[in-house]
Amino acid sequence: METRYAHHPEDIKKYTTDELRREFLVETLFEAGHVHVTYTHVDRMIFGGVTPAEKELTIKLDKELGVEYFLERRELGIINIGGEGSVVLDGMEYDMKQRDGLYVGKGTRIVLFRSKDASNPAKFYINSTPAHNTYPTVKINMNKIEPLQMGAPETLNERKIYQYVHPNVCESCQLQMGLTMLAPGSVWNTMPCHTHERRMEVYLYFDMEPDTRVFHFMGKPDETRHLVMKNEQAAISPSWSIHTGTATSNYTFIWGMCGENITYSDMDHVKMEELR
Repeated sequence: METRYAHHPEDIKKYTTDELRREFLVETLFEAGHVHVTYTHVDRMIFGGVTPAEKELTIKLDKELGVEYFLERRELGIINIGGEGSVVLDGMEYDMKQRDGLYVGKGTRIVLFRSKDASNPAKFYINSTPAHNTYPTVKINMNKIEPLQMGAPETLNERKIYQYVHPNVCESCQLQMGLTMLAPGSVWNTMPCHTHERRMEVYLYFDMEPDTRVFHFMGKPDETRHLVMKNEQAAISPSWSIHTGTATSNYTFIWGMCGENITYSDMDHVKMEELR
């Protein structure tokens, strides 16, 4: 597990490109037969990729968190972006096809990740946050989610938003998680942009061609910075940062949030004339 620390917004004004990437960009999440997770001190979110191949995998974090097992005091969201697989929770197995999701409540002791075909492994993207209560585990089928239709072709941001871990779908303590798909010809995921001081966010960008690049914008509205990102990379977005991005082609991204509330629409919109 890699640890990333929190930063004051005044500090990143002085960061070079390399420094910004080192602190906020995670370049490797999915590697066959490995678990890659990052622990950010921004609201203590843990996120990353689990890619089982021939053998099942689990997330072994106890000493690092001061607990007996990973989910002793945490909840977990999972979305599979790879081949077919399954997740075993305290002996109960859940089949996980591509785009299937799973909410796992606090107190689940054993979490195992499996792939059906090692040559086409599952890629389990995970978000985990501290939890104060135990809510039921819920299997989430993308085909049963009614997406929010947002944007328009003329503004290059036509997209569908699928809310997975959300009050409309399941209960959670503070974790929210979902998937946004941009239509062909659309590249902006949110513009005009916004902040939400009450919640941080982590973005995973994927479904991208090798030469496609996402320009993920961050920073205060009057001091913007950007990260140039490739397929299957993730960015940490603190609560004080703008939340927006564009790319050289359409793409899909998973957003995960935690903080003071679970109100998806709680955003502080930024006027275009305030951007610098």
